Parts: sequence; C-alpha cells; structure tokens
Amino acid sequence: MLEIYQRLGTHCHQPLHTQVELSHEQRTKGRLKLFGKNGEEVRIFLERGKTLEVGEYLKSECGKYIQVQGMVEEVCHARCDDWLTFSKACYHLGNRHVKIEVGELWLRISPDHVLEEMLQNLGLNTSRKHVIFVPESGAYKDAHHGH
Repeated sequence: MLEIYQRLGTHCHQPLHTQVELSHEQRTKGRLKLFGKNGEEVRIFLERGKTLEVGEYLKSECGKYIQVQGMVEEVCHARCDDWLTFSKACYHLGNRHVKIEVGELWLRISPDHVLEEMLQNLGLNTSRKHVIFVPESGAYKDAHHGH
C-alpha cells in the first residue's frame, strides 16, 4: 500500500511507479483510498480545499512517484455561435456557483437537467459527452485567507 502526503506539482523527472485515474469530484478531495493502474492500493492524505490537477505528481512515504490522471466522465456540453449568448450563460451558471469548464463559445458542466434546460432556454445547444472534466479552478484558488 502506498501512502501519499506530498504533492510535487506537474513536473517530475523521476521514474513513475503508477498512475491514479480520478474523476473531477475525487480530485477535489483531500482523503482518498483507491487503486493505482498497477493494481496497488493507494491512500491519499493531502491538505483539504486544494484540487489535484490532471498531470500532477505525488510522492509516497516510501519514495515512489505517482501521477494523477483525469477520468473520463459524462458532462453536459453546451455551445452557441455568439459571445453575448455565451456570456449570459456563463453569468447565470456563475451566479449559481456551478463548476464550469470554459472553451471558445462552449462550456461544460456536470449533468443537471434543470441547468441544461436553462442553457437551452438561453439559446445554447446542449449534448452529453464523455470527456475528462477540468472546470475552472476559481478566482481565489491561490489566495490565502488571513481573516
């Protein structure tokens, strides 16, 4: 069993021991028990509130290196052809504190029939896709709260 307490960022030149494939929700957790791609049990004990990045490296207590990979999962993919419609959709999702991945005139959210209907009513075309979901990390991801 590998126990992980250390994050190394997205650059590592050490030999890789295994990889772990995590959904977006799993990447937001500080405590996980799962199996690496090599079948070995991996237990992750990291600081809470900081999302693991796809491609990030971790180091086990015994000195082995593990890489985080994104898991393909179902998302709602919405797109439109004009920036005003797209901006309004992003505003309304942000106003609801929805995790959102943003591209050029497209966005992705976790499947939610109510939000999908809202996006359709705003003029976006929606569909379901199976991709690695990597939403924006937020404006305050690196901020330290000193209050």
